[in-house]
Amino acid sequence: MKKSNKKKDDQTVFVSDHLNRDLVEQLKAVKKGLTKEQEEREAALERKKIEERKQREKNKSFEELLNDSSLSWKDFK
Repeated sequence: MKKSNKKKDDQTVFVSDHLNRDLVEQLKAVKKGLTKEQEEREAALERKKIEERKQREKNKSFEELLNDSSLSWKDFK
């Protein structure tokens, strides 16, 4: 039974086995570059959201700030 499992493992074929090593390395480099670009885009989007949130906070009226406050006048009676 163990021998048949070993044969199945030996028969496993990967695409990288049939491709040129240089091509595999190029594909890995492209994947790494795309992953880095995606991370940079996500970080830029997060920075943009934070900046927009700061601008909204900065432009709030006194009434909006008062309504957003968790303080209650009853606590200070």
